[in-house]
Amino acid sequence: MTKLKETLLKKIEAHRPRTTRLLKEHADVKVGEVTIGQAIGGARGVKCLVTDISYLDPMEGIRFRGKTIPETFAALPKAPGSDYPYVEAFWYFLLTGDVPTEEQTREVVADFKARARVPHYVYDILRAMPRDTHPMTMFSAAILSMQRESQFLKRYNAGMSKMDYWDPMYEDSTTLLARLPQIAAYIFRMKYRGDTHIPPDHDLDLGANFAQMMGIDKPYDDVARMYFILHSDHESGNISAHTTHLVASGLSDAYYALSAGINGLAGPLHGLANQEVLRWTQAFMEKLGGKLPTEEQLKEALWNTLKSGQVIPGYGHAVLRKTDPRYTAQREFCLKHLPDDELFKLVSMIYKVTPDILMEHGKAKNPWPNVDAQSGVIQWYYGITEYDFYTVLFGTGRAIGVLANITWDRALGYPIERPKSITTDMLEEIAGIKK
Repeated sequence: MTKLKETLLKKIEAHRPRTTRLLKEHADVKVGEVTIGQAIGGARGVKCLVTDISYLDPMEGIRFRGKTIPETFAALPKAPGSDYPYVEAFWYFLLTGDVPTEEQTREVVADFKARARVPHYVYDILRAMPRDTHPMTMFSAAILSMQRESQFLKRYNAGMSKMDYWDPMYEDSTTLLARLPQIAAYIFRMKYRGDTHIPPDHDLDLGANFAQMMGIDKPYDDVARMYFILHSDHESGNISAHTTHLVASGLSDAYYALSAGINGLAGPLHGLANQEVLRWTQAFMEKLGGKLPTEEQLKEALWNTLKSGQVIPGYGHAVLRKTDPRYTAQREFCLKHLPDDELFKLVSMIYKVTPDILMEHGKAKNPWPNVDAQSGVIQWYYGITEYDFYTVLFGTGRAIGVLANITWDRALGYPIERPKSITTDMLEEIAGIKK
């Protein structure tokens, strides 16, 4: 260990107890309008962001433009023969708050098709990367590489009114969103399907085109539509949404901002949760002998998990206080399309018994499943068994919400985001424990 690193370690070990004490003994002490606990704890619960795109209600779950998930699915125009709405109709809805007509939806579908062709240099960049590069790194790099085409950058450099900033942001965001499914599918086929590619069919809507480029038959087109909509937005405070907003607030264009948000999504505390839940569920089944357990056997195994100090992945949520409606929506799909799948049966059994166990255990604020408790099972069933790719799917959907948000940020002239920092010494002085 170098002298620098050795000295740094000593400083870290000396500082940690100070932070621990502030959180343990003085978390509720006010620092201006917030508490010490909120200042140290990631601004949890601090109401300082504004968005009209979505709202997370503790009892109803996510609302898109005021509509619950079931209301959203019911209201929007559906692709022919599909149980789920066009992603293009959802984009119209998030941007405007209005439910589009069939004619308005078809216009957006046509606009996406006109924008969807990915520049060849994007593929050159992807192919130049080592094949063991993480797919999220590839996804982010592909997004960033297209920044050279930013309409916002060109018009800003040419000089334009601040009141018009939203216009090129809309153009960049729509172009990005139209291209993302093709980029995601290309990465998947290059890394995991022997570098064999299926060209896009620009006569198809986004969901159907993505499914055929992935090489997966119906009803995976509905999986794509459902999955992208469910993962699109989750207020502005989550890492991917907030990062995208933060970078865009400095007048960076949509390419810079979305690439940054995708990088945030790649972290294990954000976008990786779905693959971690699936991995845990499969390992759990192996421990039980590879067969479906009885309810009593399952309860015993879950209690053993909790008593060993581990958590039950996919259960609990920082805001929700009921079953995540995104979980419910995916569960309904599974009940219709894969009711006899062994993995889904285990997930269903876990859902049946876990909330009561967690309530009895007493340490979980929310004993109900979140979206990640279900989503990986569907992807696995349709042959996407490569865990690392799940976050790319998440990111493709998340782009819909964050790009709608930054378009509105520009339209409303939101300023650069710049919160104020204070030192640990200041916090100790406010708490009355400064030596």
